[in-house]
Amino acid sequence: MSLDPARKAAFEVLRSVREDDSYANLTMPGVLARMSLTGRDAGFATELAYGTLRWQGFYDAILITCASRAWADVDPGMQAVLRLGAHQLLCMRVPSHAAVDSSCELARALGSAGGASARAGFANAILRKVAAHDLDYWVELVGAIGGLEGLATRWSHPAWIVRAFQDALGERRSELPALLAADNEPAHPVLVARPGRMDPEVLRGRSEVSPGRYSPLAAVLHSGAPDALDIVRSGAVGVQDEGSQLVALALTRAEVSHPETDWLDMCAGPGGKAAVLAGIAAERGVNLTAVELHPHRAHLIERSLGGVPVEIIVGDATDAPWGDQLFDRILIDAPCTGLGALRRRPEARWRKSPADLSTLGPLQRNLLKSAIAATRPGGVIIYATCSPHLAETEFVVADVVAGLSNVAIEDARDLLPEVTDVGSSPFVQLWPHRHGTDAMFFALLRKTG
Repeated sequence: MSLDPARKAAFEVLRSVREDDSYANLTMPGVLARMSLTGRDAGFATELAYGTLRWQGFYDAILITCASRAWADVDPGMQAVLRLGAHQLLCMRVPSHAAVDSSCELARALGSAGGASARAGFANAILRKVAAHDLDYWVELVGAIGGLEGLATRWSHPAWIVRAFQDALGERRSELPALLAADNEPAHPVLVARPGRMDPEVLRGRSEVSPGRYSPLAAVLHSGAPDALDIVRSGAVGVQDEGSQLVALALTRAEVSHPETDWLDMCAGPGGKAAVLAGIAAERGVNLTAVELHPHRAHLIERSLGGVPVEIIVGDATDAPWGDQLFDRILIDAPCTGLGALRRRPEARWRKSPADLSTLGPLQRNLLKSAIAATRPGGVIIYATCSPHLAETEFVVADVVAGLSNVAIEDARDLLPEVTDVGSSPFVQLWPHRHGTDAMFFALLRKTG
């Protein structure tokens, strides 16, 4: 049996994610092009790679029970082969013999030829044990672990993330399984009609899309790749989750008590929200400044703006590289763990750790302090993260605002009247299982005095 190109492509993506610390969504297009895979073969390879990465924790729990030696002693390449085989057996409509035989061929191709037969035999033995039972059997077996650990294994999330989600859901923690399940559902690309460059109704009227659920700028792409659309290649339309669009729109909707002249996007790379803000700022005759720490991301902002006049500053937003200038509206899309976008980044859940919070927390607080200092009295700030973790959301806002007499937290929910069920606090928390968006959080603060 020859090595199947689609399965080889999926394996190459997993190898790159593991060895090169790459992102699957950035690696996959290059692998497909190099192997000349299109159509159904490309779709198969994509689902196989992404699905295996999402369900890695669940598959490992199954494979551990089938292996004849400790899972930690199994070569990482062989672990990837077995995970790919398990995904085909349990979650794809692939006949058992094809899933097992193709996995054995992948195992043969690993490393030196000397151990090819032994590797193939090992893969065959384990995957035949997996194939002996259906998905329901393995779900029940894993469920017997019980408690939060069992829930984490069943839905293939690290336990610390599951615990954080449970805390963020608060009194509605019974929704936790639905949230975890939503994280494992592939998300369709969402397009955004950039204000001043594309009429939203023209975008939403195209045959390959349907209107977004909440954002008046959004359209959901049901088939094909966004880059294949001329309107995306031209820059008039971007690719941006609807939750991110709502954050940018919310900033533009807050009331400001004086004539406006200047807005600030403090952490603007790669430029999705800046492109939305820039178009609306131009319509209102105000200036937008975009700040980005990294030069290569600043270049991405410039590309996203497509010639719309915006001042782009490369610098550290915690050091106020804009000088003494004050702003009427400030957006802080703060660097965070990205736990709210796990459905779009299948490998991300396995890369993050609680230690990331200790690094990000001080940065998030310093960014908010810098924004408060740069806001004109009567102006507003939106602090946003693509994470529902309380240590990155409510706790940051509460810590910074405590003791300040010139900053007030206002009800951010009023800025999104079209969105319901965002929580009982003054903050907005979106959820994949409730709203079909990434788990975006944002708070609204007003500079007083």
